[in-house]
Amino acid sequence: MGQQTSTAATPLEVAVAIPALEAGDHLTRCEFERRYEARPDIKKAELIEGVVYMPSPVRLESHAEPHASLVAWLGVYRAATPGVRLADNATMRLDLENEPQPDALLRIDPKAGGRAQRSQDDYLEGAAELVVEVAASSASYDLHEKLRAYRRNGVQEYLVWRVYDKQVDWFHLLDGEYVHLTPDADGMLRSQVFPGLRLAVAALLVDDLATVLAEVQKGIGTPEHAVFVEWLQGKS
Repeated sequence: MGQQTSTAATPLEVAVAIPALEAGDHLTRCEFERRYEARPDIKKAELIEGVVYMPSPVRLESHAEPHASLVAWLGVYRAATPGVRLADNATMRLDLENEPQPDALLRIDPKAGGRAQRSQDDYLEGAAELVVEVAASSASYDLHEKLRAYRRNGVQEYLVWRVYDKQVDWFHLLDGEYVHLTPDADGMLRSQVFPGLRLAVAALLVDDLATVLAEVQKGIGTPEHAVFVEWLQGKS
């Protein structure tokens, strides 16, 4: 018998066969995933309103450190709230034109009535209850195209920390529109979906993480948080 040759495509041939993923491309979600999966070297790409966005390398003080502070804040709440789940940079399939990868998200477990569920291929499908993003300024697509996609798909709360502007925008979905939450007399922004989740905005903006975490600890010690936990446990 003659020598047999392999017909399997090499990784390079596969990469050549699949068009490159480029910022600005107009793609369906299926095609976006196909191209994204073929490029393991790309760490973050998003499909927003059918357009591919690929953020620049992550800077330290304008993104990475604020991101870590917000995850720490959410982590304290998640640890004290059984039935609530936290994710960092998870791909979220919203609809056929939107597949964002938010900096962080907090969601109610599906067993307790949450809308977003883990897919068979380990992505999140559906809208998380709270989505958190770190943005440079009000010019960022986080406050324009992405905000519209989150609103239309029913993300109940959307928090954006505008680092250069030194502002935090926390939106709550009410009658199909996002309304700004405003700080209370104590300077706290309080979630309308997650009782006890409160944010000391002034402390956050001056990098006083100890105060931010102390305040959320106070929130999870309130009666309304206890009622929420009891409700979650009764649903699951």
